[in-house]
Amino acid sequence: MAAAGPVAGTDALILDRIAAAHRADRRSFLFKFALTWVALVGALGLVLGLTGNISTEFIASAGPFILGGATITIFVSITSILLAVVLAILGALGRLSASPVINGIASLYVSLVRGTPLIVQILFVYLALPQVGIVLDVVHGGILALGFNYGAYMTEIFRAGIQAVPSGQREAAQALGMKDGALMRRIVLPQAVRIVIPAIGNDFIAMIKDSALIYLLGVQELLWRASTIGRQRLASLEALLIAATIYWVLTIIFSFFQERLERRMARGDR
Repeated sequence: MAAAGPVAGTDALILDRIAAAHRADRRSFLFKFALTWVALVGALGLVLGLTGNISTEFIASAGPFILGGATITIFVSITSILLAVVLAILGALGRLSASPVINGIASLYVSLVRGTPLIVQILFVYLALPQVGIVLDVVHGGILALGFNYGAYMTEIFRAGIQAVPSGQREAAQALGMKDGALMRRIVLPQAVRIVIPAIGNDFIAMIKDSALIYLLGVQELLWRASTIGRQRLASLEALLIAATIYWVLTIIFSFFQERLERRMARGDR
């Protein structure tokens, strides 16, 4: 028994050294990873600069104007993903419904949206709906089109999340006399949402890029501002490079937060 103390101390020291070695390897990997990115992006910038076709004066003067469109892009993306989540929950419940009418409506919604291009749906909202008396502001029309489209795709994600909740929990709640509505609201949906949050994050990042399509409606977001000022000043290359860089940075930022969220959730599961 007297030797247990020194042995335990030696084991703890070994574990500390192993952990320190892992941290050092991790820092070395991250440093080399970042250095690779910097080198590749720097080389690309050098190549573009050597062509002599890049106007740094235009980038400096037009950059803030184009960057101002990021606010609208983020607003449209966040609002659209919230609408998509609501439609996806309703669609998933409809797809799981025992009612043939409700199930048929939900299935038609998913099939119709997934069977037509997003650009067609955006133009339908902008050009076709006014013929039947439905006229929407261009921003609201873009939000409706994006949310309607992503809601159909996320319907299957939510349906899978609902079905992933263990059936034993439903049976236990029903045994306690809980009604179906309360069961879905208190037991199933909270767990399903937790399961599908990573997928929602991926769809949100994709929506940031797909939101560029609503520039066709005249919404003054990133791509609209870049294409407009690029044509006016005959500098489309620089303008589109600025817009592409801003989209890239936005996806990196939101991907970082998504990764942090997934780590937090995985730690909770463990």
